[in-house]
Amino acid sequence: MIALLQRVSEARVRVDGAITGEIGAGLLVLLCAEPTDTPAAAERLIEKMLNYRIFGDDAGKMNRSVRDIRGGLLLVPQFTLAADTRKGTRPSFSGAAPPELGRTLFDHAVAYARSVHDPVDTGVFGADMKVALVNDGPVTFWLTTSAATS
Repeated sequence: MIALLQRVSEARVRVDGAITGEIGAGLLVLLCAEPTDTPAAAERLIEKMLNYRIFGDDAGKMNRSVRDIRGGLLLVPQFTLAADTRKGTRPSFSGAAPPELGRTLFDHAVAYARSVHDPVDTGVFGADMKVALVNDGPVTFWLTTSAATS
């Protein structure tokens, strides 16, 4: 799985004008499943992002995780993270999981995240979403897990 983490002071997702997910300080995570991903890979990725030390401590060093600060987690499905952009001027999305698998793995990641952290909010799989955020830093990281390490 692929996750693009953005440290935010606030973020929200709207679908058809209605807010579907919203957090204060925490992580906005764009999340993508790949064809060989498994529920175990999704859980490992959630644990990694919850424990990733990207928030400042009292000395201003990145030594605290979103768990440490009790921050929000906003998970947004984003299959375009798996785009192959090496050739031409139009991306290929063959690296993304098929929609059924992508939805299953996204839903599993959300359920797992909610079982181990609070608050967790989400975007809507397959919807045309409008994402607004205030990037804190900016601080942005790309995390991955694979089925090969399951």
